Amino acid sequence: MDFKRPILINDLTELVIGLCIKIHSRVGPGCFEKVYEEILYYELTKLGLVVKRQLLLPVDYEELYIKDAYKIDLLLENRLVIELKSVHPLPPVYFNQVQTQLSLLNLKHGMLVNFKVPKMKEGIHRVYNNFGKEGL
Repeated sequence: MDFKRPILINDLTELVIGLCIKIHSRVGPGCFEKVYEEILYYELTKLGLVVKRQLLLPVDYEELYIKDAYKIDLLLENRLVIELKSVHPLPPVYFNQVQTQLSLLNLKHGMLVNFKVPKMKEGIHRVYNNFGKEGL
């Protein structure tokens, strides 16, 4: 891929999916989330992509400001939120978590990736915020 031009969101998600399949096939489904996060971060930065890791976000509520209220596993190219899990079964609340992260960042695209599955394709989910922007 040519990373000199703006990368289409579908190309970014396709890249993440391919890397997750690679990681899952090498490491397997039995590790902690931190291991998968570390490896995926390594693979993405190795490609020269901009990746923010363990990004802390504030929450404003009326006059209350809560610093570091939310944590995002990975933010890829300031456009794609990636939340990693290693649980079975995958509780539906994690989809809400990604929706909230997208809303807080005012972004449109997210992925919920669960590595504790027999086949990686079963653990990859796209999440959308119809009101968000394409990028920061």
